[in-house]
Amino acid sequence: MKLHTKIAIGLVAGGLVGGLCNRFYADAGWLTFVSDNVAYPVGQIFLRLLFMTVVPIVFTSIAVGVAGIGDMKTLGRLGGRTIGYFGLSTLMAAVIGLTLVNTIKPGAGLPPGTRDELMARFASGAQGLAQSGAQEFGINTFVNIVPRNPVAAAANMEMLALIFFSLIFGAALTMIPREKAQPVIAVLEGIGEAVIAIINMAMKLAPYGVFALIFVITSQFGWGILQQLSMYVVVVLLGLILHATVGISFLVKVFGRMSPKKFWKGIEAPIITAFSTSSSMATLPTSIATAETELGVQPKIAGFVLPLGATMNMNGTSLFEGVTVLFLAQVFGVELSLGSQIIVVVLSVLTAIGAAGVPGGSLPLMMLVMATVGVPPEGIAIILGVDRILDMTRTTLNVSGDISAAVYIDRVDREMEGMAPAVVAGDR
Repeated sequence: MKLHTKIAIGLVAGGLVGGLCNRFYADAGWLTFVSDNVAYPVGQIFLRLLFMTVVPIVFTSIAVGVAGIGDMKTLGRLGGRTIGYFGLSTLMAAVIGLTLVNTIKPGAGLPPGTRDELMARFASGAQGLAQSGAQEFGINTFVNIVPRNPVAAAANMEMLALIFFSLIFGAALTMIPREKAQPVIAVLEGIGEAVIAIINMAMKLAPYGVFALIFVITSQFGWGILQQLSMYVVVVLLGLILHATVGISFLVKVFGRMSPKKFWKGIEAPIITAFSTSSSMATLPTSIATAETELGVQPKIAGFVLPLGATMNMNGTSLFEGVTVLFLAQVFGVELSLGSQIIVVVLSVLTAIGAAGVPGGSLPLMMLVMATVGVPPEGIAIILGVDRILDMTRTTLNVSGDISAAVYIDRVDREMEGMAPAVVAGDR
């Protein structure tokens, strides 16, 4: 049985067992004990095994990728196309989300009693997000891209700063004599291969880690809250599905010149990993390995594009933010003009770039968008109960968008170098 099939079984089993436990034993002391002392530690150990590989894989992949691309002119062209693709796909996602929420109006039918109940239930969580959000986005976000100390940036998981240093380091390797650069590149390649071996070991635990992660969520919240916010959940999921099946498939076909069917079949493993971990960063090693082995993306391109995408290309997050802000505006009776909605789109795209690639990383920044257009930020408490489920789905879209970008940039690089097109695993 393939690994991603085992992971899928663990995911479904965790959801079913956790949901049943919440339904019949929600107040049982043993359930709390099992969740806190068995399932939670198992899930966190699995996540930490993935997270501990993020810094070395990002640094080595980007540095080697940039050095492999070679001259700065080529790097500039590929980098510009990468950023442009990120912007296009993220903007498409935000527009899809706003179109759906304006058409279906999920917030108009939410009973005031349900609104007040959810706000009271998750008020403390909303207050914590408000405090963290006040410091997370602003001009310093861009200043801090340039690290004072790259080691400290790596230790604190400041990914934009780490990526900046990795890009500069890789570029510097192209500026020194080749005989001096080559040993450094060889060491980085060796480190990268060792990290991949660690990831392969960690992924053997994935079915159990995924079961534990999903069990903790569903045993705590159950599935009942999805009924209270059913229309909101439907709009978010519909938007994500539309952007995946129509938007990303279109981009893969037109820009990447690859069959969407082969693309989606090839990225099953990253999709399942993204869904279960709710983290673009935790999925990054799997994304890189899959892009190279299943889709035929060159290692230098996968190592350059995918770490950037895990930090900057947040298709699902942008769509989610736009839908949520307008949903809460409808709930509170706040009329948003076309101009205000355009502001929501722009801010959703910008704050999605600043969102951390970890579970729930977009929520503090979304509160800033809400405050900007006059929607009560404390209203975010209404959706906190379903956010983890939606976080899993939007992370899946984020990761899919990243890999589609790698397919496109790989195609461009192959054409520039006069190389044959990539061959997916199923065609070899």
